[in-house]
Amino acid sequence: MQKKDLLSTPVVPIDIKAFDAGPILEAMGRTAFQARNLYWAAEIYLKMLEDDAAVILTLAGSLVSAGQGLIIHDLIRKGLVDAIVATGANIVDQDFFEALGHRHYQGDPKADDETLRRLWIDRIYDTYIDEEELRHTDYTIAEIADALPPRPYSSREFIWHMGRYLAERGLGERSIVRAAYEEGVPIFVPAFSDSSAGFGLVYHQVKRPEAHVTIDSVADFRELTEIKLKAGTTGLVMLGGGVPKNFAQDIVVAAEVLGHQVEMHKYAIQITVADERDGGLSGSTLSEAQSWGKVDAALSQMVFAEATLAFPLLASYVWHRAPMRAKRRYADLFRAEVPA
Repeated sequence: MQKKDLLSTPVVPIDIKAFDAGPILEAMGRTAFQARNLYWAAEIYLKMLEDDAAVILTLAGSLVSAGQGLIIHDLIRKGLVDAIVATGANIVDQDFFEALGHRHYQGDPKADDETLRRLWIDRIYDTYIDEEELRHTDYTIAEIADALPPRPYSSREFIWHMGRYLAERGLGERSIVRAAYEEGVPIFVPAFSDSSAGFGLVYHQVKRPEAHVTIDSVADFRELTEIKLKAGTTGLVMLGGGVPKNFAQDIVVAAEVLGHQVEMHKYAIQITVADERDGGLSGSTLSEAQSWGKVDAALSQMVFAEATLAFPLLASYVWHRAPMRAKRRYADLFRAEVPA
């Protein structure tokens, strides 16, 4: 088996504009278990938008590689997402990777991983990635860093430059990073180095030991807290858990520590397969978050389902029913930090 044979069937992103999941979700709302929970989650998302709450989307797990990236792009373009908190994998290894012209491919979860390693093919369950193309992504991150003045940057600021890089070169028209750059939606990646961004920045710093770019995760926390203070009423749409979920929830407490009186996140929905019984954050209920003063559980819904099954239905339902609302362009709050 040759490399080209294994990298032959690209993953095709789901287009929520091409179908309306309303009838199936409404039917599911008249049933039970996670089907009904998904319907209520979609209704809560709509309530966020009708209330003109600021919507913070969190992304964990491997979503873009599994064909979910175009959905997020379309939500950004329609003004249904105001800020994003994500893993580095989704933003750099997957979305920015595809924006540079690379693809993810359908694979086999029972593949011989020794063979894949020899062919420089990386596997995410049943998806393949060309490691040589990932290295191109790493070096592109280093190229972007090389062109910036050496100083600390929040991940949000560095990702803004990634979006500008794509826009100036006419790359990634369906990219999350480019859409966020053009629509003024800030993207935060608190664990930025845990991705191809990390490899690229290590390469950049080793080449420039005396003067280089660093990523300031505390600045991320401060900036997202500033958005909470500006927004007032907020809602969370969380895919998976992990650092993005906790980071977005914690800004309520951060605002209080700074002496501000703010309301908890008024709305919250989460799609997860994690279990609450081990005490981990990913499966902790939104009701538990209320005990910490982070989320008002009255308008919240947990959906225990795999995101690639549930998210396209929820997003399609909301995309086709969302009210018109002005785009908040929270990235513009920080425009003084970057050149025009």
